Amino acid sequence: MPPLPPAVGLICKRLAIAVITLLGISLVIFSLLALAPGNPLGELATNPSISQEVRDNLRRSLGLDQPLPIRYLKWLWSLLQGDLGYSFTSRSPVMDLIGQRLPTTLWLMGTAYLISLAIAIPLGVIAAIYRGRWWEPLISGISLMGFSLPTFLTGLLFILIFSVQLGWLPFIYDSTLAVNSMASLGEQIRQLLMPVAVLVFYQSAVILRFVRSAVLEELPQNYIRTAYAKGLGTWGMLKNHLLKNASLPLITLIALDVPTIFTGALVTEQVFRVPGIGALLIESIYRSDTPVVMAVTFLYAVLIVFFSSLADLIYQLVDPRIRW
Repeated sequence: MPPLPPAVGLICKRLAIAVITLLGISLVIFSLLALAPGNPLGELATNPSISQEVRDNLRRSLGLDQPLPIRYLKWLWSLLQGDLGYSFTSRSPVMDLIGQRLPTTLWLMGTAYLISLAIAIPLGVIAAIYRGRWWEPLISGISLMGFSLPTFLTGLLFILIFSVQLGWLPFIYDSTLAVNSMASLGEQIRQLLMPVAVLVFYQSAVILRFVRSAVLEELPQNYIRTAYAKGLGTWGMLKNHLLKNASLPLITLIALDVPTIFTGALVTEQVFRVPGIGALLIESIYRSDTPVVMAVTFLYAVLIVFFSSLADLIYQLVDPRIRW
């Protein structure tokens, strides 16, 4: 049997590592949620008018009377069949709950992340290439402010200024708004402006600092001086040499950030009452709704493992010197 091509062998190796990693993560998450304080029966657990027999029947119907290993194996088998179970509180399929919230999260987070990349990458390169100019401290100062301020504080400031004082923008996200005209489209954009701006302010600051540091690390290298000595201008040097080598840290950052586009910004969605995946996770934690919490956290783990593995493969395309 001929040996597998290197690319196929690498993909198989990464896939095997990913599967083992996800199995370990799922076991840890399931065990922590099972041992965490809180009762999924909610008020029924403390209501004196509910008999112990009724409570036992409820626990049996939810599968909570079985040993932890049996419950985990049943959950894992259901997962392999594409079934994430049912919510303890609403009795709705977890897949349906995630499907209802996911479009809102993708719309909000996807828009914010694309804008952040469009702003941060060129500004990070400019701040590094033209360091010492008057705009470099300005760019660095704004990015430091965006990186340092927590999103809940920025969100509250935006609400106080643009909603309470000026009355320009709504501070509560209307999930029932249907976009079927130019007026409704304008209203949708208005209610997205503040949460998107909060996320852009923070994410662009993080990306900008990474880009600036990566470019500054490459500028003293010999190949940059050689490129200038050959007569290449700044744009030619950036396009042909520097950006490819400086992109490795950015690939890692994006690979770890992309999962947040799918799982939402927990704090921002809470501040602006955006009914996304992040808000669903917080609500489910409050209600001890284990199946929903398990599904959302495991989805986040799957996305992180997948995009981290994808970044490893992209590394070899960007820099052929990297080998596994």
